[in-house]
Amino acid sequence: MNNMVVKDILGKNVDEETIPTILDRYGNTASAGSIVAFHLYNDDLKKGDIGMICSFGAGYSVGSLVLRKR
Repeated sequence: MNNMVVKDILGKNVDEETIPTILDRYGNTASAGSIVAFHLYNDDLKKGDIGMICSFGAGYSVGSLVLRKR
């Protein structure tokens, strides 16, 4: 489902470095999924970089966080 949505938005297939997913390894982690993915795929951030983590859940819940690498 994630790959289908990304393909629909970007108009092409993408690799894991473009849109990292963890569902195949960890299953449904619910709202923790974005934090797990960030933990696994943050090596390319440099000091001072700003990023955003955003999760959507059932019932239209959403949580987001803006962060800066120290």
